[in-house]
Amino acid sequence: MSRYRTRSWRAFDPVAATPLAALVAVAHGCLNVASATPAARLRLIFEGLKALLAEHAPGEVAVERVFVSRNADSALKLGQARGAALCAIPADVPVFEYAPRAVKLALVGSGAAEKFQVAQMIRTLLSLGERPAADAADALAVAVCHAHQRRLRVLVDRGGGPHWSRA
Repeated sequence: MSRYRTRSWRAFDPVAATPLAALVAVAHGCLNVASATPAARLRLIFEGLKALLAEHAPGEVAVERVFVSRNADSALKLGQARGAALCAIPADVPVFEYAPRAVKLALVGSGAAEKFQVAQMIRTLLSLGERPAADAADALAVAVCHAHQRRLRVLVDRGGGPHWSRA
């Protein structure tokens, strides 16, 4: 007996497949904290995200894992900003993390995609009028990646997804 349900892609029935839900960008943008002192930047990140989370009340939050570079000072500053952002999330809201390469792979098809490729794919997928700023596009990319992962989990839980995903 084959370990796969079908032996060929020709057996795929598009009518029986679950349609993709339309993705809509509710809000996107960047917090402008560049002119503040380092301590004030962290406060602005915390307060800005706290206000956004209160306004939109998401049921889940998806974040990008920290990209570790060779510059320890940059990694430390990024970690502090990420910590301020994570502290703004209410305790009852689940947080999901995705590696930068996994996000790029999910959106563009290559884990080594350039930022402009990610931004262009986000513009296309979300039908945005113009390409968003690089940081906003990265955040939207994490959200789209999470939406795809949630859909895949639902399909697998219902028994309609790939059998190799079950463990």
